[in-house]
Amino acid sequence: MLAVVGHPIAHSRSPAMQSAALADLGLAGEWQYTAIDIEPEEFESGIKQLADSGFVGVNVTVPHKESALHLSRTASKAATEIGAANALTFGPDGIQAANFDGPALAEFLPDGLGGEATLVLGAGGAARAAIWALRGRGAEVSIWNRTPSRAEGLAASFGIEVDPEPTLDRFAVVVNASAAGLGGGDPFADLPLGPEDFREGQLLIEMVYGDGPGALVEAARAAGAEAVDGISVLVAQGALSLESWTGRTPSRQVMDEAARAA
Repeated sequence: MLAVVGHPIAHSRSPAMQSAALADLGLAGEWQYTAIDIEPEEFESGIKQLADSGFVGVNVTVPHKESALHLSRTASKAATEIGAANALTFGPDGIQAANFDGPALAEFLPDGLGGEATLVLGAGGAARAAIWALRGRGAEVSIWNRTPSRAEGLAASFGIEVDPEPTLDRFAVVVNASAAGLGGGDPFADLPLGPEDFREGQLLIEMVYGDGPGALVEAARAAGAEAVDGISVLVAQGALSLESWTGRTPSRQVMDEAARAA
């Protein structure tokens, strides 16, 4: 058994996406994938219960990514450097943590970001992964979060700057790693930018998804910027996770189609 755990979790498209991938690989009879809602105060006991009940592993989403790393006995280099995990594997040697958010996001970044100004919106586990990926490309990273103290704490841990009032047109890459827009809501109500602030030549990477591309992606594309929607990022990290558990490379096209249809 496999699962995605979070709170809330009803919006997740991972079960449809991963189940389609397993069926395409011919593994549907051997593997199953579901969604499990675990509240923050019950996360540790909930994970241990899953580990003891025959689950092979879980994907981890909001708000548990940082807690997931602390539960693990061993962790991948990426998870350790990011300070968060989005996948846990249960084995005889204990819980192993990995982070596929960062490597997945890095797949969408251009190589030539050395010294370029980039902006991460958010201060949770997804933001940590975005910072890690951008710094891996040599970018200069600034962050913004609605709660300044969280932004300051995250910035201090990575040695980067907080931008309390970001001017969007100076950034080559913008990553929305906040909850703004989650479930299809209006992201501009919660972010320090408007639909008119994007420009041609920018890259927007959205780590949140709802029905359709979302308002941020639509605004960026309307301004001539390149935009990667949240489903594309979901598929990339999900494929890496599934391969780590099954040893098989899933079809990303199958996963993408299933995620968008869910």
